[in-house]
Amino acid sequence: QRDFLTYDGTRFTVTAFSGWIKGVPHNGFKVEVSKGIILHLVDEVSSWLPGDRIVVASTDYSMHQAEEFNLLPCPECKSNQVKIDGSPLYLHIGEVIDGVDMRAEVGLLTRNILIQGEMEDSCYGQNQCQFFSFDTFGGHIKILRNFSSVHMSGVELKNMGQQILGSYPVHFHLAEDVDERGGYERPTYLDNLAIHHCFSRCVAIHGTHGLLVKDTIGYDTLGHCFFLEDGTEQRNTFYHNLGLLTRSGTILPSDRSEAMCLAIRSHVYGNYVPVPSTDCMAVSTFWIANPNNNLIENAAAGAQDVGIWYIFHRVPTGQSEGQYPEGHAEHTPLGVFYNNRVHSNFKAGLFIGKGVKTTRASAEDPREYLTVDNARFHPHQDADPEKPRVPAVIDGLIAFKNNDHGAWARGGDIIFRNSGFSDNGIGLTLASDGTFPTDEGSSLEVTRSIFVGESSNFGSQGGQNSYWGKGANGEYRTLPRNKTFPIRGFQIYDGPVRMAKCTFKKFIPTVDRYSSAIGFFMKNSWQISPQNNVSQILMEKSVGLKVFFGRSGQWFGSNDNDGDKMSIFHDLDGSVTGYPDTFIGRADNYLLRHPGCLTVPRWNGVMCTGKFAQLYIQARRPENLTLSIARAAYHSHPLRLQGVNRGAPYQQYQPVVMLEQAYVIQWDGRAPEDIILYPINFNRGDWLCVALCYPRESVFQVVADIYQRRTGTVHSVKHYLAAPSRASALSRTGERLFYFDRASGYLFVHLQAHEARKGHSYCSQQGCERIKIMAHMYPGDSWSCGPNPFPERPAAAQRPVSRHPAGLCRACGAPQSETPQPPSIKPTCFLLQINDTVFLFNRRGIFFMVLDACSGAVVSRRHFGTVTGENTSSCSNPELTHPEGHSLCVCFSGSFAMLGYKGQAKPSWIKVLNHAGYQKAASLQHYVPLKLKEYQCPANVKTKPELCMQTEKQLVTSLTTV
Repeated sequence: QRDFLTYDGTRFTVTAFSGWIKGVPHNGFKVEVSKGIILHLVDEVSSWLPGDRIVVASTDYSMHQAEEFNLLPCPECKSNQVKIDGSPLYLHIGEVIDGVDMRAEVGLLTRNILIQGEMEDSCYGQNQCQFFSFDTFGGHIKILRNFSSVHMSGVELKNMGQQILGSYPVHFHLAEDVDERGGYERPTYLDNLAIHHCFSRCVAIHGTHGLLVKDTIGYDTLGHCFFLEDGTEQRNTFYHNLGLLTRSGTILPSDRSEAMCLAIRSHVYGNYVPVPSTDCMAVSTFWIANPNNNLIENAAAGAQDVGIWYIFHRVPTGQSEGQYPEGHAEHTPLGVFYNNRVHSNFKAGLFIGKGVKTTRASAEDPREYLTVDNARFHPHQDADPEKPRVPAVIDGLIAFKNNDHGAWARGGDIIFRNSGFSDNGIGLTLASDGTFPTDEGSSLEVTRSIFVGESSNFGSQGGQNSYWGKGANGEYRTLPRNKTFPIRGFQIYDGPVRMAKCTFKKFIPTVDRYSSAIGFFMKNSWQISPQNNVSQILMEKSVGLKVFFGRSGQWFGSNDNDGDKMSIFHDLDGSVTGYPDTFIGRADNYLLRHPGCLTVPRWNGVMCTGKFAQLYIQARRPENLTLSIARAAYHSHPLRLQGVNRGAPYQQYQPVVMLEQAYVIQWDGRAPEDIILYPINFNRGDWLCVALCYPRESVFQVVADIYQRRTGTVHSVKHYLAAPSRASALSRTGERLFYFDRASGYLFVHLQAHEARKGHSYCSQQGCERIKIMAHMYPGDSWSCGPNPFPERPAAAQRPVSRHPAGLCRACGAPQSETPQPPSIKPTCFLLQINDTVFLFNRRGIFFMVLDACSGAVVSRRHFGTVTGENTSSCSNPELTHPEGHSLCVCFSGSFAMLGYKGQAKPSWIKVLNHAGYQKAASLQHYVPLKLKEYQCPANVKTKPELCMQTEKQLVTSLTTV
């Protein structure tokens, strides 16, 4: 056993052992840190003292890898260093990896003022002891309206809160305006608090507006941590706060775990059994119940469910009932969202969408009050849907190592920009405000952002990380969801969504899982818009699968739902496919195909040119039929759609169609009595010819009108007349005609948009044009039809996919300036440090430095601007060796580092690191013993006993402090 000292003063012990235990030989080495480890922090922390306690956040999928340490005396520490007592059990990242800042947050838990609850040894009384073995009845601070002044700073709160409604560590209760608007010259704030090991939330803001919560830590607490209660709370600012290890609680349905959700049923109606995955299981570090609040530079570093959740109350709840009209919060513009971090959350880092149930349990809806419910976020000026939209901007989000989603957002308009997503099950999903006809035509966008599949943050086992398996590079790592889960960077659900100037890295499929840069929502029964588009995308060489449409099997199921079949997006400039102005759809979707398409088997996709829109089909009486639609040119390849409204008053189908084509529609039973056809995403003049199968003796009434969805009114009603022939009905003369061919059983109509459409609206400014077909059918009449009533002719020759791929796009990808860089660092600068001497290099190439193995003196150094076979062997070049022939050779570049020896001996310290170009910089740190016997050094050489050698790319690799 022997003690050693690293270059920065950390002591460690190396033990070599061997022996026989019960007749079996055992041997090996053990390395243990002794007398503390020094942490390098970004911020100046000279006020942190020996004996203080800190927490280091997890940088892996499990929030349970957060670790606490006591600080030790450290006279040798710099102002940004601390020495901790003990050894970390888990890996905590301290660097920017693959362009995403994954540095662990470090929070100080000790404050000058301590307020703590008096605790019993175990849970007692009516304190939910079936869920908690420990005492959860702590202290609490409640602040009511009409106070003179409240400013809390430098306070530690421990063992506070109770599993009782209204008893929280810090609780602003119906205090109303607490800033200048409320008459306070010095606005109210909470600053520099440490709230830890508490039993109900961290900071509860109830009916209170204008509060500043700054530099506050919420650690190891039960229930939503930073919590807005009734949905009325506005203008509050959360600045530079850290929340981590947010556990489930019992107070609200959204606080509860699966077991709690099933067991607590005192407020449901009758014998209703809650569904945990939809009614509960939503505990979040930041629970933001009104969008008009500001979140700036916060970190949500581990919750049982979600890091930051924007949730919507359709009407105010609790003691705030009646304070604003129905739907107000859903239309309220988003406050400032800037530079927030979300990681190590089990469900999602950031979630925008859903609401809470605002009615009491009843026979009509037996779920508990405030159960998680559906809602949509559609911000408008002054929260007035009649006024212009106000896009919600998510700026500078960092989301990594979230087990399911980095971020999920539903609504519109919402814009993500300057963000980074890494090592999430799914990086980002943008879901539309809703499907037609309820959606107003909103859109979502992500721009100037980075997506990484499997970064160099391999993680570590333990801390409730469930999945450990081989990564794409063959090395073992922690994995999200399951080792077979299909990792996706950007997931398309419905749309319309836009993606521009984004970079993708390290999405490589393996034998266990499909990993793709762009993927689609699995088992999707919803609609997908052909307006989805991408442009200026950079797919780095480390991307093995750019796009994947899924295959039947694990996770994808049958891959046969309506949305699965209709998956599509538009590559505007060819930056993904290599072919500009190309639509990418699923390979078996013949509604999109023509002879000029290109099939991409690895994607299960096809690339086609053309003009595409959607045909919205609404059917009544009956509502449970399967629709079959085929392009006349490919009538032997129909697409079967189930519809999305099983059990609803009407059924809806929404196929993507190629414009200016003929389509055949059939059913798996007698046709519905009422059918409405909406041409959506049609521009003025766009048209289709449609043939619908009916019983031979049917009688029709066909009407065209324009439907205003907001008001529910109809105008411009025009009745169709029966035409004498199919040709006259489809002649596009502008007359409103239909033709029913009794011999074939097909009704022919010409569907055309006559009004102009703007932006992402499904319909024109005048309203939604539509054709209503009402059929009277007689019982027993045959309803089967032939496959194609149109004349047999080959598919029209559309413009083929260009055989000349798009050239190199130098403007594609996220701007490098958007990648988070530590202050005052040149990213192309490399350093070599030998003892206290630092050598800086800022040119590209390979650098060699030769040192005397006897004295440690630098003998020579050279730079090679290009990497060739001749250059890489230059370590043995006589010009670079010491005259005595005993030399250390230090060779390094951004991705390659070597520590070698010239001489007869073969020292054990020889090392070579060779990383792929897309990986982090190679870094060597080693103590090299000098003047060893095998070096055959002259007796009169003076030297230090050891040489500390370090090479690395000059990036701060320290931990972020709060």
